[in-house]
Parts: sequence; structure tokens; C-alpha cells
Amino acid sequence: MRITLLTLLTVICCITTTAATTQASAKRVRNKVCPAYIYRITLTDKNKSPYSIDHPSRFLSRRSIERRKRQGLAIDSTDLPVSPHYIRAIENRQTAVIGQSRWNNTVLVEMRDTSDIQRIRHLPFVSNCRNVWQAPDSIEPTAIRTKFHDSFLPNDSIPDTMYGRAADQIQTTNGQRLHDIGYRGEGLTIAVLDGGFKNVNRIPAFSKVDIKGTRDFVFPNSPSVFYETDHGTRVLSTMAINTPYYYIGTAPQASYWLLRCEDPQSEQEVEEDYWAMAVEFADSVGCDLINSSLGYHQYDHGIGSHQLWQLDGHSTFISRTASMVIGKGIILVNSSGNTGMGGWKKLTFPADAEDCLTVGAVTEELGNAPFSAVGPTQDGRIKPDVVAIGSPATIVTGRGTIAQDMGTSFASPIICGLTACLWQALPKLTARQIIQLIRQTSRNSEHPDNITGYGLPNFWRAYMVGRIQQKSDQPSQTE
Repeated sequence: MRITLLTLLTVICCITTTAATTQASAKRVRNKVCPAYIYRITLTDKNKSPYSIDHPSRFLSRRSIERRKRQGLAIDSTDLPVSPHYIRAIENRQTAVIGQSRWNNTVLVEMRDTSDIQRIRHLPFVSNCRNVWQAPDSIEPTAIRTKFHDSFLPNDSIPDTMYGRAADQIQTTNGQRLHDIGYRGEGLTIAVLDGGFKNVNRIPAFSKVDIKGTRDFVFPNSPSVFYETDHGTRVLSTMAINTPYYYIGTAPQASYWLLRCEDPQSEQEVEEDYWAMAVEFADSVGCDLINSSLGYHQYDHGIGSHQLWQLDGHSTFISRTASMVIGKGIILVNSSGNTGMGGWKKLTFPADAEDCLTVGAVTEELGNAPFSAVGPTQDGRIKPDVVAIGSPATIVTGRGTIAQDMGTSFASPIICGLTACLWQALPKLTARQIIQLIRQTSRNSEHPDNITGYGLPNFWRAYMVGRIQQKSDQPSQTE
């Protein structure tokens, strides 16, 4: 289908730098918790802690520990939880601790008066206090139940195509050939970071999906992640749905954790902290891959907004965290952002992270999607890494219908699901090796650029090359 410029521009107006929300609109109401503030408190160390890297099972799951061992990765001080002694000392200052990041050694505290921060600022183990959120004057209720369809429409079926409406999304990357030989993501666990997963617990098409659990990191928590925006529903569908002749996703036999870390009420820097908390949780429960169809660069009222010079994978809180993911043996797949037609044009954070598989979008004709954010990073790395269909992508909505939607948000999970299948097929390769394998076997690998990166992946070619690599990495029988 060829999209006219007018149609494209209309759609782009609805795409934000994070996840385009598809929430039914509701009247804004006065925010009862206003005024309120959240500060990020950075600590100097992890002293006086009962935890030790010699006993990781006290703070990491068996799967998480085994994932590291399998890839020869050490557990280090960043894995240790924040010192409980320091948390108690902060709470004794009549301050509520609402979150923490062990990798960054930070805590989030909520207060009603900014002067209260002085009680914490002068504690000997506090190195910095940063205001990352203030309550908006009014909010729009988002936890709204909506009706859904019990089944797909009969005319959504394509009788002679097993993958149904999702066929092009997997076939353009040759991923169906992995499915054909039995690699559909089984044994791999994917964390999906998003703003909500409306009706995933009710729509019959998701009933066969192996959902390990859910967690909400946004303050205050929603009554249920299944009441919120259906952006996460749409993202999840591209990987997890398995309804032959209607829709089959790219990793229908993988397991999933659904993690809410995007706050639809405002766009503020604290969402980077929520994102970090979600990633660390995914690590701790043993996830193998993370899909993040989220990105940030501009915040409400300009407070905390980022600059182009920060696109180096380390200068922002979220990208610094994202660059640590590979060191835990996890593959992070992140959308490049939908800012290609705006004033910013470049990647959104954390798509600039090191060793992150950043995904841009292409059209159904495999041409560049104009809204897809471009690279390079400020330190000269090629970005995005690869591309997939996202202009438009075919998804399943929170109303249980098959539809089309625009955005790198949907190109990313298409690739994430197939990356899980590839890793299932090549289990002895490390996260870094899998990412590099995908890059080097993609269709523009000889001439990568900063619009489509290394191009469309060829997952069958990656599998064939990877088999040789995996075999050569094994010790010989005589050793």
C-alpha cells in the first residue's frame, strides 16, 4: 500500500518521541497530589550493606546468575542493591523512598515541599540531589476499561498464508525460515517495557502467550497495567500472537514479562529512572532480551530536556543505564524514535546506547520511513543498527482487532522477537556476538549508513553464519 504525503503527515502528528498513546480521551481533572515532587538522590557508595557479590542468589535469580556464567560475565558492585542502611537513614528524614537503581546507586524520593530536600542533601553518603518530577496541575485519567472483540474478523484471515496479516513483517527479514526449523523463541524470556498493556489479560488472542508476570514502576502505580494505554498491547502482539492464517508474531513461543515504566500523565525526567528500574528488574528475574519502544529527549516546560551533544551513550541517565545492559548478558532492542521529520531528527535516548540493537523503520516497499530517527551518535557510531517494517506495521490493538500503525515502536519488537529465535538456535553465542552477527549479515552491511544502518536483517543468513561461528568457538575433542 502506498501512503500519500498528506496521510503520512497526519499520522506523524500523532506519533510522539516516546510511545504514541492510543488511549481513549477523557476529561482532565485536578491533580489531587499537587504539589508533589520527586528527587533522584545519588549515593556515594554501598557501604554498611548486608549484600555481597560472593552471594548473588540473595539479590539475583538463578536464571540471571546462569545467564552471566554462560557468557563469562562477572557479578560486580553495580549488581549489589542500594544499601538498606542508607535507605533507612533517608526514610528517617520523613521522606518516602519510592524507587531505587542499584546499577546507578540512586534512590527516588517523593515529597510535598521542595525545602524538605535539605534534610537529605547534607547526609554524608549523598553526593547529589536532582529534581526529576513535579506533579502536573491536572491529569487525564488513563486507567480506563474498554470493550474488546472476542475474535478476529473473518475477513482478516488469509487462508493460504500461515502468518496472515503479519506475513510481510517476518518474511522481509527471512525470519520465517527459523520458525520452519523449530526456532520460535522457546526457552527465551523477553521483557517488554512500555506504558500499558490494555486488555492483554482479556483478549482471547493473547490467552496462549506465556506471560511470566507484570510490574508497574510508575509512581503512583496504576490499578492494573492491563487498564492503561494499549501501546504495549500493540508492541507485544508483533512478537507473541499465534493465530494461524490471521496473525503470527515473530517469537510466539517465547516467555514475557510486561513492565510498565512510561507515565502518560506527563513527560518528565523521572521516566528515565522508571526505565532503569524496569531494566534492572528484568535482569534480576533472568530475562534474556528487553524490548523498549520508548525514547526521550524533550520534557515538559523544557526542564531536563536533552541536547544533541549528549547522544554518546553515556551522558544521560537512561543511556548510561542502557549501555550497561550488554554487560549483564542481555540483548537490549530499542526503537530509534519517530523524530526524523521534526526539528530534532536524531535518535531519542536511549537509542544511542552502546551495544544496543537500535531499530529504525521502513515502508512496506522497504524504503526509508521519513519519520524514522537518524544517526550517527555524537561519538560517531552507526545508528540505527537495523530496520524493519514500521510504516505501517500490522498489529493487534487493545480492542482485539488487527490494524495498522506507524512507528519505530513496532519495528523494534519485530526484530526483538526474531533475535530471540536466533539466540535460541545459537545458544552458545553471547549477547554481543548475536548483535554483531545480526549487523554483519544484514543487507546493507558492506555500506552501512545513518538512515537505515546495516539495513534489513537476514535472519536465515545470520543463522547459517552463526552455526559456523558457534562451532569454531567450541573446544576441540583433543583439548
